Amino acid sequence: MKVTYLDNSGFAIELDKAILVFDYSNDPSHSLHKILDRNPLLPVVFLVSHNHEGHYNTGIYEMAQNHTRYYVISNDVPAKEIPSTLDVAGVNAGDTIDTLPDGITVKAYPATCKGVSFMVTTKYGMKIFHGGDLSTLQIHHCHKDDAKKHHDPQMDFEKALNRIASENQSVTVAMIAVDPRAGEGYTDAASRFMEKIDVSHFFPMHFEGRHDEVCDFVYVPSATTRNHCLKSPGDSVMIE
Repeated sequence: MKVTYLDNSGFAIELDKAILVFDYSNDPSHSLHKILDRNPLLPVVFLVSHNHEGHYNTGIYEMAQNHTRYYVISNDVPAKEIPSTLDVAGVNAGDTIDTLPDGITVKAYPATCKGVSFMVTTKYGMKIFHGGDLSTLQIHHCHKDDAKKHHDPQMDFEKALNRIASENQSVTVAMIAVDPRAGEGYTDAASRFMEKIDVSHFFPMHFEGRHDEVCDFVYVPSATTRNHCLKSPGDSVMIE
């Protein structure tokens, strides 16, 4: 697979027979358009972890119109924003979608702020995890959500992590928020995740351009985990 960083928490992953797009909000390097152009026959699966401008852009409904498109979207995204003509699966934590191309399945897990996190499994057994706003800390925009204003992010995180780990001993790729704006302990979620689950390839995200702090941090001193810090939109890496 080829993993390309789009911006914020957005990634595009090119598989042999499909393209996955996680939390598209912006594409300053026009990388997604280039990916779509060079893979004109591949279906595209757009995944949206929650309704926040850093993770969701209604422009996804206008993209890839020459491709077969699928959408897996957290149910906190307002239905009125979703075109009724598109194939859209709304999900809550615990839901599984198994109607995607090439044997791809998606399971939604809890997040600690809004929406969900995603575990994508390919027909070859590769697992790709995108954490959305899964964090041990209060993400900067969470206080705007009255329903979660008084929640304990540490407790919520451990509960979510235990649920994920109980069903997934290892993952091929994990993308987890590492946001210095959240304050001391901003790397804890990534470290805890990799202590509980074997991760082959780790990608920090949601770091708002502060890659010097994020990229130099050793999350888990494991010989089996490769850390890939894609610093700028358009950066990519090929994973064998």
